Amino acid sequence: MSYLYLTVLFPLIGFILLAAGRTKLPENVAAIIGVGSVGLSALFALIAGFDFVNNGSVATTQHLWTWFNVGGFSPAFSLHLDGLSLLMMGMITGVGFLIHIFASWYMRGEEDFARFFSYFNLFVTSMLLLVLGDNLALLFLGWEGVGLCSYLLIGYYYQTPANGFAAIKAFTVTRIGDVFLLIALFLIYQQFGTLHIAEVVAAAPTVLAQSSSIAIWTALMLFLGAAGKSAQIPLQTWLADAMAGPTPVSALIHAATMVTAGIYLCCRMFSVFEQAPEVMVFISITGAVTLIVAGFAALVQTDIKRILAYSTMSQLGYMFMAVGAEAYQAGLFHMLAHAFFKALLFLSSGAVILAYHHEQNIFKMGGLFKHNKFLFACFAIGGGALAAIPFLTIGFFSKDAILGAVWVQGQSIAIYDCLYWTGVAGAFLTSIYTFRLIWVVFFGKENTPYHAIKGASYWLPLGILAVLSTFVGAALKAPVEGILNAARIPAFNVPEALEHGMHSAEYTAVGIALVGLVIGVVLFAFAYKAVKSFATTCFGAGLVNICRNALGFDALYNLVFVKPYLFIAKILGRDPIDSLWLVLPAIVKGGHSFTSSRQTGSLRDYASSMALGIIVLLMILIVTQVVGK
Repeated sequence: MSYLYLTVLFPLIGFILLAAGRTKLPENVAAIIGVGSVGLSALFALIAGFDFVNNGSVATTQHLWTWFNVGGFSPAFSLHLDGLSLLMMGMITGVGFLIHIFASWYMRGEEDFARFFSYFNLFVTSMLLLVLGDNLALLFLGWEGVGLCSYLLIGYYYQTPANGFAAIKAFTVTRIGDVFLLIALFLIYQQFGTLHIAEVVAAAPTVLAQSSSIAIWTALMLFLGAAGKSAQIPLQTWLADAMAGPTPVSALIHAATMVTAGIYLCCRMFSVFEQAPEVMVFISITGAVTLIVAGFAALVQTDIKRILAYSTMSQLGYMFMAVGAEAYQAGLFHMLAHAFFKALLFLSSGAVILAYHHEQNIFKMGGLFKHNKFLFACFAIGGGALAAIPFLTIGFFSKDAILGAVWVQGQSIAIYDCLYWTGVAGAFLTSIYTFRLIWVVFFGKENTPYHAIKGASYWLPLGILAVLSTFVGAALKAPVEGILNAARIPAFNVPEALEHGMHSAEYTAVGIALVGLVIGVVLFAFAYKAVKSFATTCFGAGLVNICRNALGFDALYNLVFVKPYLFIAKILGRDPIDSLWLVLPAIVKGGHSFTSSRQTGSLRDYASSMALGIIVLLMILIVTQVVGK
């Protein structure tokens, strides 16, 4: 494992070269450096994976150097490889490499081509540090690096003010989560005396008393930190606006990197969470609420990327439901499946956007099926996986495992039974908005002329991701469970008496999702005029407006946080503290002006002033004498 550091080093070198070259590098050279560095990282990740399995799946740590040493606190710059970090590393470098290949085609002709790939490479470097770091301090370094890169990439088209605002919003909202994570790190160090992840996970059951206040607060702070990166309510508002960045950025953020960081953190620190069962329930409730809110929002969006963004938020809700139900392995496999089909959908949407001259409104597209059947196949497979079409797609094997686990938990904890039906309702909505998206883009009226697209860098990544999004990708489930067992990530145990009921619950979810698909067909293929008529009614228009604005969280935050902040900033912009201190020199200056004005050169004025002064002094003397007696 002596070469494990190369998985991080290659994209870091790529970033340095691209950042140094910037406008001096030709596009082809920048593409070779950007794509090649991540390709080499993926290659060494693959070699590390083979070695890990061949050596009996024994966790290893590669110590590079001691980061710093202050008062006995000496976090190391060490990389830790076990089943969980191997899964994450493979997903980041593998899917990230395919996204890089696509980006080398998609971004051709853009200004600052090398700058884009420098940010892209730094993003991969930061995410690898996050998942390979053997201590929470190094994890936090990667965590912050990912946040910085998201700001840089979302605001890549910074010439448009709205894009800059979207980048600032993403940076600000995720920073709120980062503050909670930092508090969690302080609490962990206070209780454990270390930030070494393996030591904390092993000692958590003895150091943290179950349901104690410190256990609850530590777990809650960890989750809120995860919720910021993974866009869970109440820190979800940044994700849809992140679509301001180029489409490959959306694919990288939403599929393989940033939004998965929160899931990774929760699964990595599972023993801390299990000492706070109340927080586990809260995590599942948050995931369920997020997925249903995002589902309603996706139903009425018109921007192709925003539909996919809300679907990402919804699928992340399923993953957090799994974490809260202690079905960690099911949540992690759905994370991997989501990386495949969501990268496929985002990259396909990028190709569609280029085919329609950078148009993103689905109702200004239409008729694409007759022009590009390959893209239709990619969207059909990706959409089918998103909607969990049974047996044919990887989404069926991952999502239904989560719903089955939540149902099992519902047999002992009543709230999980409600969460199961919430998840089923989310699957129902997913089928409807997925069909709507595909039908309008590929079979709707053609409103924008089609522009032919071609190139191996375009169809090769899509083809690979399409295959992985089918039942072929589902073959990875057993190996993934094997390496997660080796990493001591607990498997979800189903009592024998509940196995039949769990399968029935899974099939129920599939059936309702298929009903949603049928309803989508009826509404948008056969009764779309009725849908449009309903949307023009007073009630329908209000409902659409509420859903389109994702239940008004942005408006609420604008009222409660943004406007008061801007008001305070406006007041402080005038610098009232300095203004207050300036009163003293103003008084001195005024006194100086007054006394100067009395220097008239007139003997009469001077005599009058002296007489007035004598009178005042006599009055003061008389008053003090009277008061003294």
